[in-house]
Amino acid sequence: MFAKDFIKRLLRDTRGATAVEYGIILAMIVIGMIAALQSLASETIDMWTDVSDDVEAVNNGDVS
Repeated sequence: MFAKDFIKRLLRDTRGATAVEYGIILAMIVIGMIAALQSLASETIDMWTDVSDDVEAVNNGDVS
């Protein structure tokens, strides 16, 4: 009888649902942040590669 009552109370309890919803929202925010940072990282790497190429060209006397 105790197990049956426990399961009924567990199915009616909605407190955990709110925590799960907040967890899903947080996960979506983190995924969005990771995607944005990957895009930013690619652009930054390209920028520093261009700077490095320009510095190397100046050091080799290939100024254009």
